[in-house]
Order: sequence, then C-alpha cells, then structure tokens
Amino acid sequence: MADVLAMQEPVPLRNGPADGEPIDLIRPSVTRAARHVPWIRVPRLVRRAAGLLVMLGLWQLVCSLHVFTSVEVASPTQVWNAARQLWDQGALQSNLWVSLRRVIEGLALGVGAGTLLAVLSGFFHLAEDLLDPVLQAARAVPILGLLPLFIIWFGVGEAPKIYLIALGCVFPVYLNTYGAIRGVDTKLVEAGQTFGLGQLGLIGKIILPGSLPGFLVGLRFALVSSWLIVIVAEQINAQSGLGYLIMQAQSTDRTDIMFVGLAIYALLGVIADILVRLLESRLLDWRRGFTGS
Repeated sequence: MADVLAMQEPVPLRNGPADGEPIDLIRPSVTRAARHVPWIRVPRLVRRAAGLLVMLGLWQLVCSLHVFTSVEVASPTQVWNAARQLWDQGALQSNLWVSLRRVIEGLALGVGAGTLLAVLSGFFHLAEDLLDPVLQAARAVPILGLLPLFIIWFGVGEAPKIYLIALGCVFPVYLNTYGAIRGVDTKLVEAGQTFGLGQLGLIGKIILPGSLPGFLVGLRFALVSSWLIVIVAEQINAQSGLGYLIMQAQSTDRTDIMFVGLAIYALLGVIADILVRLLESRLLDWRRGFTGS
C-alpha cells in the first residue's frame, strides 16, 4: 500500500478552477504591525530614588498605624524634626565633622598600606611568601575584638579609633588589588615586553591599569568597613562623634536621635559609593563591558 501511495504523482495546487497554472507555495514571513508602544523614559536617578521613597512611605505608614511605639521605632517625620533640632543646636555639625575626620584619616592610612602591601606581594615572590600568610592570618582575627588592645597600646584618644579604621580598610584593598595584579593577562605582559617595555614600563602601562578595577572594588569595600568600624569605636571612650551621639540618645530613650545618626551613616555611605562610581567611570572609560539590559 505504501508503494502505491509513493508512486502516485502529487496533485498541484491551483489558483482556481478556471486557472490551470499551479500556484507557488511560499512560507509567509511573520511580520508585526508597525506599532510603536509609547514608553516614557524615566531618568535613572529618578528610578534609583523611587525605591528609597517607597521605603520611606512604608516606614511612615507603619508608624502611623502604630505597629510600633515611638520609643521602639521613630517615624520619618520625628527623625526629621530631631535632625533639625540637633542642627539648630550645632550638635549635629560638630559630631558629624568629628566622625568624618576620623574616617578620612583612617581610610587614607588603610588604603595606602593595603595598596603598598598588594603591590609588593603582587610583584615579588619573596614579598608574597613573607607578607601574604601574615595578612591572611590577621584577616581572620575579628577587628572589633582588638579594640581593648588598641586602647591599651594607644590610649583612649583619637589614635585607637583611627588605627582601628585603618586596619579594617587594609584587608579589602589588599585582597582585591593583589588578586587584580595577579589576574592581569600574561599576553598583555608579553606584548609589552615585545614592544620593549622594561620593568617600570610594564608596571606603569600594563599591570597597574589592568589592576585598577580590582583596586576600586577594594576601595568600595573599605569605605563600607570604615563606617561600620567608626560607629563602634565611637561608642567606647569617646566624647564626640555620631557614635557618641547615638549612645547619649540611648541613655535618654531618644529613638529619633538614634535614627538620625543611623540615617547619616547610611547617607554618607551612599555618597561615598557614588564618588567611587564616578571615579571608576573616569578612570576606566577605556573598558567596555556588559552594563545590563
């Protein structure tokens, strides 16, 4: 039966009963109607701020519904009023400047030391063998657990706070910069040697630019670590700073002032991250990578 069916000639399709010419069977192309959906392009800054505004709205709603008492959670309006009160008294500016100065000094020491150690370990095997095991072991020690020792070694003044912040910034900068140096493509190094670059030329034109993305990642982590450490360091044997302000507010059950301090810490962290992103866009404008969809 199959052989009989196979021997039958196919009957050509025709345009109609009066037309004897077969028609051509062509697969129609799938086309869409040329309709453009009007999209409103929202600036990225507005989109990034939308999440924050939604969070603030939910926060205010929860407080308005009295899910928590004002002693447990202060509403955004109460936090804003407390911030204005502290600003009018001058307490907010003075304590903010003290904390900011400590972070800047500790960050400068930590980033400088971490970068130097990463360069030494990344370029020289002897330095790697001597420094890397020590730094890896020190990284496993809780930094805040060293606070009592720092007070014994450096007293109760500004030194232990600054050195503690610096220590917290060393490790993220060291790890990311060291990994970026060792991650530079060897083909680029070989190409530089082919074009006659010496040791200093390789460092300045190939290795350091290639490791810059890793350094900036470490810098972002160091900024976060600095604010995490300063808030704890200022709560012990301190007479000024945002951490001291939070501790004073705790003793009087001023939750609104405590939230003011925490909100400032968060705001400073966001500003620092934005500055690093701007620095990254300027220094790494030669790099082209996936930016999302």
